[in-house]
Amino acid sequence: MYSSLSRYLLAYQVHPKAWAQQESRILRIFRRKAHLLLQHLPAEDDSFEWLALMQHHGAPTRLLDFSWSPFVAAFFAFERASTDCAVWALFPPGLGSKPTRTLQASQQVADDEIAPWVPGGFERHFLPNTNRIAVIGEPQTMNQRLVAQHGTFVMPGVLDVPVEELVPHGAVVKFVLDLAKVRDAAMADLYNMNIGNASLFPGLDGLARSLAYELESHWAFNPKNMKERKGYSLSA
Repeated sequence: MYSSLSRYLLAYQVHPKAWAQQESRILRIFRRKAHLLLQHLPAEDDSFEWLALMQHHGAPTRLLDFSWSPFVAAFFAFERASTDCAVWALFPPGLGSKPTRTLQASQQVADDEIAPWVPGGFERHFLPNTNRIAVIGEPQTMNQRLVAQHGTFVMPGVLDVPVEELVPHGAVVKFVLDLAKVRDAAMADLYNMNIGNASLFPGLDGLARSLAYELESHWAFNPKNMKERKGYSLSA
């Protein structure tokens, strides 16, 4: 399980000696230009919140998206899958023994925490790509999509090793889902729970993305086999 930044650097053969510099560069570019497009700007020294914004708007970052909701995770696994897909689950307390934790408003951050929510923590512990750890958490100020998706992030300390190899055995588990057996029923149930692109991506983009599933769903009949729903008639 690699981040989008890892996949990009590896696929396009960027030299590892340049990784830290190039990652820092795109973060700096985003910080300099985002004010033209955003009403709220993160604090200049809150790299974690800046990275969260970059992640949710499509930039390659070292963050991996997770959700505290298994239903949201299932939706993202099934939505555009055409073959068997998977959900990755993790056990936060088992990620490591170092002093890391998810930041909450009632907590005080310890000086020795190895985490991106500590001021300067990203630059000190993650950007150099030498710390074989992975931590889970959210920035102090959460954006709209992160709230809607019950989202959180996993941040690895190195980019060329998959997350499951950075943490103790059993802390991350992969569940492979049999698409043919469960997708149709699962997507219908998630739709009825109002879990879809329109709710997970608030705004016009989410509404537009949600229309894809409407092509395979209808209240009066099943568009895949043309069978009528109970109580409805196509000929009426």
